[in-house]
Amino acid sequence: MIFGYKIIRFVTKLLFVVLILASASKSRKNILKNSGIDFIQISSSFDEASVQETNVSKLALKLSCSKAYAVLTKVSNDYDSHGFLDNSVEIIGCDSIFKFNGELFGKPTSKKEAFDRWQRMSGGLGHLYTGHTLLFCESKKDSKNFIIKTIVKEVVVSKIYFAKLTDLEIENYVNSLEPLQCAGGFALEGRGGKFIEKIDGCFSNVMGLSLPWLRKELLKQDIYA
Repeated sequence: MIFGYKIIRFVTKLLFVVLILASASKSRKNILKNSGIDFIQISSSFDEASVQETNVSKLALKLSCSKAYAVLTKVSNDYDSHGFLDNSVEIIGCDSIFKFNGELFGKPTSKKEAFDRWQRMSGGLGHLYTGHTLLFCESKKDSKNFIIKTIVKEVVVSKIYFAKLTDLEIENYVNSLEPLQCAGGFALEGRGGKFIEKIDGCFSNVMGLSLPWLRKELLKQDIYA
């Protein structure tokens, strides 16, 4: 067992591979689970406010990288209890940021902020930036730590077109409290999905993790998820 989860491995050539999702996000968890990719989930517990960056792409990438490294530190510090001996460990860290009319939107801090934001977004379009960091690591018995073999980083951007909403629709959505739990103030896979008319770019990226990107990068390492 590891952090309360059963270790699940899939095989590539002669190696056992453990994929770790460095996030507490239910959305990212469901993306991987529903796609049939075996993984374990460990929250990074990283303080996002500690990263200062004005460029949205750089910010998303820095946050995703920080989360991946935070989880690497966690499993390294508690190495003996994890059962990772002689295994290849892949850690995926992600962070999503929504940009609308030049402004960065995180999670709304109140129902009023969510309502005002949706009034602005209604009938408009914005961009969802998700930073992805994938650490390919190996564990060694003799040193009892992990060696990073490869680091892959990329920001995937999706353009989102919103429907024109009435104030009553916005009020009902805000009262569901879903917007307060989501970057940008909406959840494509939830109640907010019916308010999104079109997406240009990766669909799963809008939910926090680009599956096509992950598949491509794993395949480069001969890993078939």
